[in-house]
Amino acid sequence: MHSLPSLSNFESFETWRADASQCLPAALDIAQSHGLPHADAHVFATGTNLVVGLDEHLILKLFPPSLRGQFESERISLAQLRGRLSVPIPEIVLEGERDRWPYLVITRLPGVVGSEAWQVLPEDQKERVLAQIGETIAQVQRAPVGDLAGIEPGWSQFMARQIAGCRTRHERLGLSHKFLDGFDDLLADAEALTALDAPPVILTGEYIPENFLLSCDNGDWRLSGLIDFGDVMTGRAEYDLLGPSAFMTAGMPGRVRSLFSGFGYSSAEIDFTLKRRLMVLMLLHRFSDPVRHICIEGWQHKAGDLVQLQELLWPN
Repeated sequence: MHSLPSLSNFESFETWRADASQCLPAALDIAQSHGLPHADAHVFATGTNLVVGLDEHLILKLFPPSLRGQFESERISLAQLRGRLSVPIPEIVLEGERDRWPYLVITRLPGVVGSEAWQVLPEDQKERVLAQIGETIAQVQRAPVGDLAGIEPGWSQFMARQIAGCRTRHERLGLSHKFLDGFDDLLADAEALTALDAPPVILTGEYIPENFLLSCDNGDWRLSGLIDFGDVMTGRAEYDLLGPSAFMTAGMPGRVRSLFSGFGYSSAEIDFTLKRRLMVLMLLHRFSDPVRHICIEGWQHKAGDLVQLQELLWPN
């Protein structure tokens, strides 16, 4: 039996995961112990945890002990959302644990990862896919929260923590002072802007190209799969519009309308109040890094402050 290492921090895990000669034998041993095929196994380079394609049908996801919370989030989410979405998601084949490392074996969905396909899509098809993404977000949020209600942190605690560290975070990440100058006013209203006005909904926090699968039929691209539920939490619905807004809409009116229309918002509802709430949620997002994530070329020169930035991101 191949033992899994005891690692002191996430950096040491990343180093171990990056070396297939170290991490792959343990994964193959786990697959063999369950009688699973593994002749064509390979390690995926992306993702937070160790993700191994066993063959064209199965994937093994190994979670280090420090990320057990992601295992619980993924396990509960996949069970809770099964059969509730029009877009396929992986199904759990089995779960287990070795050396305090929990793992899941899940089905492998067909399609091309969005990060590989997005740039080649014609503009009209990007708008169509964004509408499908918006609709999928809404479907996820209509599903009962179930056991995900117990996932920590709760929304109020999470927002309080993010508000407290917001300025320090963005100073460290190099956000321009012309945007930081608007933080005091925005953060003064942040608690009210982000408060729940309805029961919390399921949030993945990561509707980004790396977590979508796309398929092409006769030249027409469509959303064909949703993957990676390790960061699921519950909270305010609009939080999950931020990933597509940062990585995919590029401030283009047609794309923005498509995303929001699929989600269920009319153009009239994309008003100043909503944009201000989205702006504060973007700055408070768990993975917020506007300098590196906003996919509008030259946006730091096109916007002079946070109000102009929100108009750039979500134009009328």
